[in-house]
Amino acid sequence: MFAVYAARIDRDQPLSGLELGERPAPEPRPGWSTVTVKAASLNHHDLWSLRGVGLAEDKLPMILGCDAAGVDEDGNEVVLHSVIGQSGHGVGPKEPRSILTERYQGTFAEQVAVPTWNILPKPKELSFEEAACLPTAWLTAYRMLFTNAGVRPGDSVLVQGAGGGVATAAIVLGKAAGLRVFATSRDEAKRKRAVELGAVEALEAGARLPQRVDAVIETVGAATWSHSVKSLKPGGTLVISGATSGDRPSHAELTRIFFLELKVVGSTMGTKDELEDLLSFCAATGVRPVIDEVLPMDRAREGFERLASGEQFGKVVLTNP
Repeated sequence: MFAVYAARIDRDQPLSGLELGERPAPEPRPGWSTVTVKAASLNHHDLWSLRGVGLAEDKLPMILGCDAAGVDEDGNEVVLHSVIGQSGHGVGPKEPRSILTERYQGTFAEQVAVPTWNILPKPKELSFEEAACLPTAWLTAYRMLFTNAGVRPGDSVLVQGAGGGVATAAIVLGKAAGLRVFATSRDEAKRKRAVELGAVEALEAGARLPQRVDAVIETVGAATWSHSVKSLKPGGTLVISGATSGDRPSHAELTRIFFLELKVVGSTMGTKDELEDLLSFCAATGVRPVIDEVLPMDRAREGFERLASGEQFGKVVLTNP
């Protein structure tokens, strides 16, 4: 079957290890199901995999892709939960959890196999392309906001780095949930788009906010860390799920954190139940993922290049006929 895969690890030039071509189709195994992929979306996780982060050399070649929507063996339209081993279903109770493509072949292919437990019904209100955006970036944003930040309607939130998948999702979900959302970006066009999606104001990175906020959604890391901490109200919560600019800020702001009794919470992906709630939330409210570009699977390299450049706003989606 045709697939998009990591053939080599290159930490400095990750796209040099990206290959498109034929790979073996999934083989039947107990407790697993094969899904015919209709749409799959890119995540920064795919770029990190090409750098060898979370993906060992002995696992190569590895079909990339965490997210997908498609059709199961019984003809049902489905969405995949891409955290494997969270329940033990299909892998055994002692296997640690992993994200698809760390141990098992991914979704950038004509077919993908996952534990049957990881398959959820796709709401009829969502297209395959829309549904394929939800299981990683949008689920991460959903958990960050509503589980780990614990915000409620009327609260205020700062979303750092508008344009990225998680950040864009947080703006849209926050607006839909009645939050007062502020956003930052170095790019003027992205700031304008953030306001169009529901942010009350979008500022340049590092700019002083009109008010301190109840929570910060942080995925940028070192470049915005100090600003994130300084933007919080006393007792506020900083939720971090990524560090695209590096994980070693020059100022950790420890004094401010303990003096103002701030909370710093790490967040990774989300649960199957949270994904089910997110799917229902989108179906019921009309909220839809922001899609930057849809490309056929055989043009995946263009999608990877766009993601690596940081030019995208929202999700890049790959489709099969």
